Amino acid sequence: MIHIDPKDPYCVDPLNRKRFPTIEVNVGGLLIGGDQPIRLQSMTTVDTMDTLGSVEQSIRMIDAGCELVRLTAPSKKEAENLENIKKELLLRGYDTPLVADIHFTPNAAEIAAKIVEKVRVNPGNYADKKKFEEIDYTDESYQAEIIRIEEKFTPLITLCKEHGTAMRIGTNHGSLSDRILSRYGDTPEGMVESAMEFIRICEKNAFYNLVISMKASNALVMVQAYRLLAATMLKNGRSYPLHLGVTEAGDGEDGRIKSAVGIGALLEDGLGDTIRVSLTEEPEKEIPVAAKLAQKFENLSNLKKIDVNKSLLPYSPFSYERRLTAQVGNVGSKNVPVVVADLSDKQEIKPSNFYSLGYNYSIELDKWTLQEQAADYVFIGDHLINFEKPGSLGLICNYENWKTNYSSKPGCFPLVHSNQLNRIESAVQTFVLIDDESTDNVYLNLQPNYIYVLQTNYSNRVAVFREQIIKLTQSLINQPVILNVGSSTTDEEQFQINVSSEAGALLIDGLGDGLWICGTAPKTLINSTAFGILQATRTRISKTEYISCPSCGRTLFDLQETTAKIRKETAHLKGLKIGIMGCIVNGPGEMADADYGYVGTGPGKITLYKEKTVVKKNVQEDEAVRELINLIKENGDWVDQK
Repeated sequence: MIHIDPKDPYCVDPLNRKRFPTIEVNVGGLLIGGDQPIRLQSMTTVDTMDTLGSVEQSIRMIDAGCELVRLTAPSKKEAENLENIKKELLLRGYDTPLVADIHFTPNAAEIAAKIVEKVRVNPGNYADKKKFEEIDYTDESYQAEIIRIEEKFTPLITLCKEHGTAMRIGTNHGSLSDRILSRYGDTPEGMVESAMEFIRICEKNAFYNLVISMKASNALVMVQAYRLLAATMLKNGRSYPLHLGVTEAGDGEDGRIKSAVGIGALLEDGLGDTIRVSLTEEPEKEIPVAAKLAQKFENLSNLKKIDVNKSLLPYSPFSYERRLTAQVGNVGSKNVPVVVADLSDKQEIKPSNFYSLGYNYSIELDKWTLQEQAADYVFIGDHLINFEKPGSLGLICNYENWKTNYSSKPGCFPLVHSNQLNRIESAVQTFVLIDDESTDNVYLNLQPNYIYVLQTNYSNRVAVFREQIIKLTQSLINQPVILNVGSSTTDEEQFQINVSSEAGALLIDGLGDGLWICGTAPKTLINSTAFGILQATRTRISKTEYISCPSCGRTLFDLQETTAKIRKETAHLKGLKIGIMGCIVNGPGEMADADYGYVGTGPGKITLYKEKTVVKKNVQEDEAVRELINLIKENGDWVDQK
């Protein structure tokens, strides 16, 4: 069993990023871990029995930069056909290592281990059970199950050793076995112990060619599980390479932000040796996103060396608890994190500029209306606005502009540099900028109306902000904090990845009462990214969440088309979580966090779930979306679109 103290180390240094030290694993000549680059991988979506289709899709993935190609092998026949796929790839000049994805069938794994360079097994269902049954195990009966699993698992280890085949022990949050759930619950601790049971069996057999993963669709659970695993391996004295991924991240902007939040938070601390970005899109589209995410952490220039007491870090890496702060206006304490938009770079501010911030103006009614994703504040710098702002929108401007033009107007607030606090009246809600030029004296000049805005020009922004919050903690200051993050890139996808990984890492640790994103990206994109980050970190829910699998050879319907149909009908259901799963292998488990589930159970057949409970079986695919909507209505979770 795992025994980790909240103060136990989970990385080399959370304030000065260094690569987490792991052993080096050989996957068909591709080295993973140690000092090797972060490796990129994806998974085919074609039926593995379709040899040419699998080969052609694999080639598209490899040409896009994929370094490991994973294919599903749910039964013996698919495992056997991996040999035909491998031969055809070699004939075409492609020797990229192949990975067989195994779930319930040890026989398929044993066949695949003789053919491909790596097999992936899921401890939750490789030799264990997943029926959502709660069983009261005694220590003796629990240990008897471990012995049974060892007997089923050891033949695969022997084959891997004989054939030089690597193995990924891939735990999934949604497919923990009933045995693990009965003892640990649906927790990161259960995920880690599930993997460690299999690792111990491997080590007992002197097999160390392992890569480990801890995937979840909930980015907080995923990050906590990887950290807990890293801390456990450090204690045990042998650390294996980590494969990172947020499973069922979804499609489009949501999938990219959610993946960047979870994977990026770990890369920020030097954890991670190979990554997959799981998108409900063609697999070759995953690779450029993964490459951009890895690329962000290859920039080692302009780093601030931080030398403060790490024991004062104001968060537990293994569980979520938001930093306790005072309330200033609608910022801090139990308020959801606010979003600050920035229009200070405009030549002139017009009413139409507010449309990209979630506000609409009705000429007929002569009033502003706001959407769910409406910014809470807007920074105008030295600008003047000659129209009536939305009443719910706070206006932030530079101090001199505020004092001259806005100090008597409600809902208008000054931004002042921390070195100029003597200029401000004590009773006014004030945004105080703390940047790289701020002196430590700022932490002694405290007023109850201050909201601190953290900013830095260093590229290790997460570590610098952690340092600044440590200094606030040392000075017993619990004022709310706004995280000012940004990126100068003109690549919109790279922009989202950059800011999502940084802001996400801090919000996952409970640090931050607001988000202020800067950059040259379109204002609409910046606004949606801010709310997307808050949604992905589950700190502020502003839209429907889709737990949508990335498709694979087991998928029984067109996931992209179906996800688009469901999104079109349900996107207005704020806060609802809908799981869209291509097959029964991962479906019920991976969407265990969802309110409703849509799972393929046969060709043209869909099963609908309410949470973990089957409600309707074998629904015709052309009727299934309508039946899902009816199910949501029957349970009182439906609201009509406005």
